[in-house]
Amino acid sequence: MSFIICPFFYIFFPISQFKSIIFVNYLSQPNQSFRINTYTFFRPLPPPKEPCPNFCFVQERSRHGSKRGAAQWSSILVPSVQEMVKEKTITTVPPRYVRSDQDKTEVDDDFDVKTEIPIIDMKRLCSSTTMDSEVEKLDFACKEWGFFQLLNHGIEPSFLDKVKSEIQDFFNLPMEEKKKFWQRPDEIEGFGQAFVVSEDQKLDWADLFFHTVQPVELRKPHLFPKLPLSFRDTLETYSAKVQSVAKILIAKMAIALETKPEELEKLFDDVDSIQSMRMNYYPPCPQPDQVIGLTPHSDSVGLTVLMQVNEVEGLQIKKDGKWVPVKPIPNAFIVNIGDVLEIITNGTYRSIEHRGVVNSEKERLSIATFHNVGMYKEVGPAKSLVERQKVARFKRLTMKEYSDGLFSRTLDGKAYLDALRI
Repeated sequence: MSFIICPFFYIFFPISQFKSIIFVNYLSQPNQSFRINTYTFFRPLPPPKEPCPNFCFVQERSRHGSKRGAAQWSSILVPSVQEMVKEKTITTVPPRYVRSDQDKTEVDDDFDVKTEIPIIDMKRLCSSTTMDSEVEKLDFACKEWGFFQLLNHGIEPSFLDKVKSEIQDFFNLPMEEKKKFWQRPDEIEGFGQAFVVSEDQKLDWADLFFHTVQPVELRKPHLFPKLPLSFRDTLETYSAKVQSVAKILIAKMAIALETKPEELEKLFDDVDSIQSMRMNYYPPCPQPDQVIGLTPHSDSVGLTVLMQVNEVEGLQIKKDGKWVPVKPIPNAFIVNIGDVLEIITNGTYRSIEHRGVVNSEKERLSIATFHNVGMYKEVGPAKSLVERQKVARFKRLTMKEYSDGLFSRTLDGKAYLDALRI
């Protein structure tokens, strides 16, 4: 009898039963595994409700070459908008990108203090003398806006400039190079678009590169490990720095909400917690009013930390029935509450619908870092908040169940979160 150890649980079977075995490879992390001679032993984990998530699966190939155990979540492969704009003289938008369904809600261009998203100073948030007042501001921002800009986060501007430059270089790679990172069948990660579930679905005027960063064993072997070495090292450092920022913010939110550690911050400060990145490229468009760069939606994660890569604006959030343009502050992060945090906080903190718009002159680039609960953790309203509010406003479910429902549908505002309300 031979056995194979998967990062989530143990699998025992006679190796002779299989023609060949293909594994999603993994790397061990501190405190998650230890090596003795040539054997790796993982700490026990709670058994999943289903054999294995799509991130970590064993594929069996039968004698006839058929394949079982493929990933459950996928996005249909679509053309690169960047290459389409680069290679052709486009004067009108191809039909599949024309969005007659685009939200015609008024855009609020009349900026004043009331319509600018809140600004949080992380230095004040972490100071013993100013923390209380800054936590109050953070609490207000999360309740009333779901978005805020974060100053003084502690990440050096020179390093952020390096991240921005290398993201720009990545999107400027020849198409033959970028094809190495193209989305594969039955996968959502890679270069392409997300949430494309049918061949006749309208498309965003954008390209993206989406990949999982943490835990390390969830990284696709053909994506992050194959990036240019300098870029990979830069993203590794950026990942760690932004993850630290996110954990501090969530801990301060827990103070404001007066929740128990296991109800909030420990959910996101765990070896199974997931961090993923999405780099976005929005090319210029000859008819920008006919397309949408990013379909209106709320983020399906816990917390999102966004960095604007170049000076071009395009992010808009929906506030009081109007689209409010966001004017990024140089070297600040734009942070927003995701649906998972709205569920955990029982609706106290709100995820906000937002979208990306494009222009006819210049491309816009950004990088979003998503922070989420581990795949087999259960999420639902924090019990201490339910006791205080006397009602649970959302269903309880595992992140696996949550994700299965999410990736089976297109982006549509907050429709998926609304389906989980009680």
